[in-house]
Amino acid sequence: MGKKTKVAIAIAAAGAAAWAGSKAISKPQKREDKQALQYDSPIILAHRGGSLIAPENTMVAFKNAAELGVHGFEIDIRLTKDEEIIVFHDEYVDRTTDGAGRVADMTLDELKLLDFGYQFLNEEQEYAYRGQGESVTTLRELFEQFPQMLINIDMKDSPETYEGSLIPSKLWRLIEEMGAQHRVVVTSFFDEQIDRFNLYAQNNVALGAGENEVRKAYSAYTSQFGHLYHPRTDVMQIPVKSGVFPLDGAGFIHFLSKLNVPVHYWTINDKETMERLLVAGAKGIITDRPDIAVQLLADKS
Repeated sequence: MGKKTKVAIAIAAAGAAAWAGSKAISKPQKREDKQALQYDSPIILAHRGGSLIAPENTMVAFKNAAELGVHGFEIDIRLTKDEEIIVFHDEYVDRTTDGAGRVADMTLDELKLLDFGYQFLNEEQEYAYRGQGESVTTLRELFEQFPQMLINIDMKDSPETYEGSLIPSKLWRLIEEMGAQHRVVVTSFFDEQIDRFNLYAQNNVALGAGENEVRKAYSAYTSQFGHLYHPRTDVMQIPVKSGVFPLDGAGFIHFLSKLNVPVHYWTINDKETMERLLVAGAKGIITDRPDIAVQLLADKS
């Protein structure tokens, strides 16, 4: 037996021993149940209220989606200059309305003067006007108008900004004031923001996954050390693919489900993909076309 072969065998043996040892001392830890995620059948969340069939993020869109029969909404939030939380995705408003400037540099009263009657109309995501003087929606208004709805909240302000430093605490205070702890999921692309929010929430609110958490979960799943992964999130809201890595396989969904972490996929607008993901085990579909998704679930029931 050659020297290289002996080294390879030794490395393999060491790897096997490390795997066996870690398997013996590390047991997968399931996430505790959260009331907001207790549902037996897959759910439909209208992305920004259903931005392909109504002006996104407006009360018209949310009312329309509710009438269609969705289970809840997937929204983005930002903080205004006077520290009000609004339902809005972009950092700037000049791309989408007749106003101009950063959301963080404008007060709520200034934003209320702008016309938010717009929506995405095509695959290129070009903005086109549709609506009659629709106003910006605050998160407080959404809570008040839809007390029965699950609301998935994505904090968009970067933690490095002033408004980003404030929004985790502001959001928690509003959720607590409205008694909405058990009907929201709070997340952000920035894992740091989720951690900041949870300093206030103390695990009393369902948490979504940031980008780093998704990477950790997928890396654990594709390695031999999946048993070492201990989720820090209650639900995964993910696309079907991240770069070249597919995130929509039944195996990955099952891996997370065993840890009591359901998977919601965004933003799914065609019936065929919705059906495929539901068959694979997805527990939620986030969509700009809630009309298609709701009808699909109705046909399957």
